[in-house]
Amino acid sequence: MTGRPFNTNDPVAYFITWTSYGTWLPGDERGWHRWGESEPRPPNELFRQMAAAAMKETEFTLAPDDRELVERTVARHCRIRGWMLHTVRARSNHVHVVVTAPGYHPKTVRDQLKAWCTRHLKPKYPGRERFWTEGGSCRWINHDDDLASAIAYVNDAQDRNGLNMQARRASE
Repeated sequence: MTGRPFNTNDPVAYFITWTSYGTWLPGDERGWHRWGESEPRPPNELFRQMAAAAMKETEFTLAPDDRELVERTVARHCRIRGWMLHTVRARSNHVHVVVTAPGYHPKTVRDQLKAWCTRHLKPKYPGRERFWTEGGSCRWINHDDDLASAIAYVNDAQDRNGLNMQARRASE
């Protein structure tokens, strides 16, 4: 326990993440999450191969202009709904959103954002049906310092992590 009082009200915000279709399969070497479990699972090549064989379409990665479109779409939908968007970052294979949406369950927020992003991507990819994996991560943020940490992670830490991974690979 942190010694902080427990927040019994609406959360300060939600930290929502979803991945693009086929880019992070069960069994993935980076670890993966089983549906309904919070602990990451170890890599499993057989699971990854089975999931890849079951895919209905090729994997979908977000090009730079797709990422901009997703970020604009999320921002616009939050404005329309009256939700406070703290930050959004679309990456090549996932999207992070930190948002305050009083009175809404985070899965509803996530599903609305994914649906609107799909609507805006479809004209560019008319034959494509699947842009995102099912579900995604929805975390409650209950304290202001945790909100600041989530925003910092979304805005800055991913780039640092990417640079650290590149440096490790270069040294191998």
